[in-house]
Amino acid sequence: MMQTLRINRRDNVVVALKDIDVDDQVKVGDTVIRARESVKAGHKLALMDINKGENIVKYGYAIGKAVTDIKKGEWVHSHNLCTGLSDLLQYDYKPVFSLIEKKEPLDTFMGYKRENGKTGIRNEIWVIPTVSCVNRIAEIIARRASEDHSGKDNIDGIYEFKHPYGCSQVGEDHQATQKILANLVMHPNAGGVLVIGLGCENNQVKDMIKILGDYNPMQVKFLVAQEVEDEIEAGVSLINELVDYASGFEREKCSIENLVVGHKCGGSDAFSGITANPLVGKLSDMLVSQGGTAILTEVPEMFGAETILMNRARTRDIFLDIVKLINDFKSYYKENGQPIFENPSPGNKEGGITTLEEKSLGCVTKGGDSIVEGVLGYTDHVCNRGLNLLSAPGNDLVASTALAAAGCQIVLFTTGRGTPLGTCVPTVKIATNSNIYERKNNWFDFNAGSLLQGNSVELMVEELKNCILSIASGKLTKAEEFGFREIAIFKKGVTL
Repeated sequence: MMQTLRINRRDNVVVALKDIDVDDQVKVGDTVIRARESVKAGHKLALMDINKGENIVKYGYAIGKAVTDIKKGEWVHSHNLCTGLSDLLQYDYKPVFSLIEKKEPLDTFMGYKRENGKTGIRNEIWVIPTVSCVNRIAEIIARRASEDHSGKDNIDGIYEFKHPYGCSQVGEDHQATQKILANLVMHPNAGGVLVIGLGCENNQVKDMIKILGDYNPMQVKFLVAQEVEDEIEAGVSLINELVDYASGFEREKCSIENLVVGHKCGGSDAFSGITANPLVGKLSDMLVSQGGTAILTEVPEMFGAETILMNRARTRDIFLDIVKLINDFKSYYKENGQPIFENPSPGNKEGGITTLEEKSLGCVTKGGDSIVEGVLGYTDHVCNRGLNLLSAPGNDLVASTALAAAGCQIVLFTTGRGTPLGTCVPTVKIATNSNIYERKNNWFDFNAGSLLQGNSVELMVEELKNCILSIASGKLTKAEEFGFREIAIFKKGVTL
């Protein structure tokens, strides 16, 4: 195994692929450098002398500036490297993209074709509270109904999705809660949905019905707890009706062009941008080549790499939408008195990521090389096939929920530090390194770290595709097996 990796020929640092001791002789191509310090796997070594104020270059782009002179072979991290990110920026549209060649024949999976033309990969019953006051009621109803229907009726499970909102919210926050919940009510992974309200909350059931618009009353039922004598019995009875309806769906062959796949990373390390994220990017391009849809989010983790996405916008209007996406999020930080660059977490830094630019350059590789076909606001539902960008923060559960609400039937979640997280749709955990995959195997569905052991990218993309199609056809993810199914809603404003 190689000791280090120079990702791009323009880079003036290399990444340690394993722990390096002081005075180790490290070969980089035809060059040998002496490690002046001990460096952990994932961290950076200077490939050449770098003067104070000069750019540190990784992935072929600047990831910040040297805050002191750095000698060849020295460790490069927070003590001698700082961000180069600044305030709101002006951007020019400089389109640089090529068409992804369309592939035939199309891959298939076994999914559920819904009456509204959408395709689900699960046939579940969902219980969705309009307000946090009825969270426990939703939980009891889902548990009782699950006991009645366990292992029968062609239902993949009955689950409640609790949240802390639905009352004491105003303006955009109130509307966002309503729209996120409405999008989940209409999600194709749910064969039936019970919406439970209390009766006195801001987010009234009657208001949710208006937001839903056209819905199938066989598939969506409503219950207001204050209006019935026994809300538990009433809820279980309604779920029985939903089960009768949803059990009529059977898995059937569906084209991969019906898949909408969300991309998310969390607990990232320095290998995220080398193994798992680029691999997901290759898969994304494959999906797009077959008419499918991929959604990339985590806007703050685009800062410093945003021009890569901007220059792949299909049109100038989409380019301007991306500019607005980036600058609106920067303005949100500024309005709350927060620096726009303070993103890498302690775990990120321990894993070798120093600046937000470095994190972002690794993060956006999940979008592959596809043209950006659309930009979605938070709570928007995807309508354009191909690669789309979605406005949501980097927070793992908030972003994953936003992806599901935007229409993703499945989320690909890359991580180098590891997390058990799962949202309301199957959440596929992809390890960036073999060490975490082997140590926390109960969390992971796929090991992208084997790329560092010499496996070819082409082989790994095919294996990941088969993994995704298998999960889309009914195989449970590790998060599903352990019952990790949660949602979180983005909150910006005041609570009454």
